[in-house]
Amino acid sequence: MKPIQTIWTEALEVHTHETDAFLRCKPAAYLRMMEEVTTHHSRNLGVDYFTLQKINLAWILARTKIKFYQFPSMITPVQVQTWPKGWAQKIFGMRDFTIKTSDGQLLAQATTAWLLVNTQTHRFVKPEVLTTPLPDNDGLAAIDEPLEKLASNAELQEKRVFQASYSCLDVMGHVNNTQYVDWIMDCFAVEDLRHKQMDWLQINYSNEVKPDQRVSVRMGSIPNQPHVYAVAGSNLDTGAVAFEAQFVFKPFPA
Repeated sequence: MKPIQTIWTEALEVHTHETDAFLRCKPAAYLRMMEEVTTHHSRNLGVDYFTLQKINLAWILARTKIKFYQFPSMITPVQVQTWPKGWAQKIFGMRDFTIKTSDGQLLAQATTAWLLVNTQTHRFVKPEVLTTPLPDNDGLAAIDEPLEKLASNAELQEKRVFQASYSCLDVMGHVNNTQYVDWIMDCFAVEDLRHKQMDWLQINYSNEVKPDQRVSVRMGSIPNQPHVYAVAGSNLDTGAVAFEAQFVFKPFPA
């Protein structure tokens, strides 16, 4: 058995299929890196998908905030580091990330909040049900900010309607968390994205989207914060809010 690692470090690279038309790593690609290393670290800690499945439990990603610094091109070697950092509000398992180039340049930092769900009752459960305790890495934070509910008085207009097709779904049988970021980016004309990039993004996941369901993505600027976009994704088949997000663009460095 491999020794337990309280902080997990993994070497990856920017995949060609995760690079956009401007030779830059897509924002969602960072979240996919995070998802990948979380899976590997969870296996090391004994709280991975297959282990929890045996006791009718699963992790559900509830909230993510990520700050972007650089978007390198394809085949760029990167180093992703992740660690649990305790529990928030008694129910959210917190996990942070840093993503750097192999020579140490900071690419992104993120914090995430996870919920444990009983896969039979579909209800959230308290962390005490875990028989394997998680390291809390007290005081170590990539983003030392609480992940709160998102609220704004922005006037939102529908931009696109997306359908949960085969390519959107993950092992849980619903739309994968990273897909919502792609949907947000798809609300903009490709040429509009040539000279700007995401500065930061927070996305809160409210209700799962199942196969073939349709999601209306609405967007608008927050009053008195003209550079901050607010987003809401509404499930047209159930009437439930699928996700909410806020983000900021910044000019792409010349």
